[in-house]
Amino acid sequence: MVHVSVERPSAAPIPTATPHASASPVTPPPRQAPNRAKPLVELQQVTKVYANGSRALRDVSLQIRPGDFLFVTGPSGSGKSTLLKLLYGAERPSSGQVFVENHNLLNVHGNHLSQLRRRIGVVFQDYKLIPRRTVSENVAFVLWAQGFTRKEIHRRLIPTLKMVGLQDKAQCFPDELSGGEQQRVSIARAIVGTPPLLLADEPTGNLDPDNSWQVIKILKKLNSIGITVVVTTHNEQLVRMSNHPVVQLRDGHLYSVRS
Repeated sequence: MVHVSVERPSAAPIPTATPHASASPVTPPPRQAPNRAKPLVELQQVTKVYANGSRALRDVSLQIRPGDFLFVTGPSGSGKSTLLKLLYGAERPSSGQVFVENHNLLNVHGNHLSQLRRRIGVVFQDYKLIPRRTVSENVAFVLWAQGFTRKEIHRRLIPTLKMVGLQDKAQCFPDELSGGEQQRVSIARAIVGTPPLLLADEPTGNLDPDNSWQVIKILKKLNSIGITVVVTTHNEQLVRMSNHPVVQLRDGHLYSVRS
């Protein structure tokens, strides 16, 4: 269960996939008897102020446990993207502490931070695909950069593409895909390393309603196999169609909407 504690004011060549290759099914992130009582992610009285004086987050406290699916809602500029950046170490809090898998990110730097980020999948609104790489190459690039063998990359690639329904698009380039398909490539790239935590920053922001719901269904499927999912969105309709916990950011403050 998501727990929110807030101060409340008034209110090299990369192996490619072949459709007939044999592969093992996608499995949940490896972990031994996950303890639901222990948060996977925790923010303790976090405030974030940028150099220009803009205050993105104000005294935010939040706990996310293994297996949770959490929506973070709020208007543009409310601090949603900043919150996710704090969780994968792209930003540092101005005050307070951020813990991921019991690591205090204030004390994590260099190679240690790189290793921790490998256990966090990130999906961006604008996809961030490599234009001159095929679907399978875009997805495999993450594993190749981490030093996986060609055999292991190939073993993971096919089931991951099947998970997002893109096994028949493996040899296509990004400009040959629809926006919804490109976002599914982004999701596949984020999960191919079987991270225990997936952060999706406005993953449906550029998509029509049908493709938006397809993306949410994929994220739900990933959550069902054990991946903890955090989704930022301003699409209230998608949130209403789901029964997952919801928190809302307004003026940097975090509020519990549905638990």
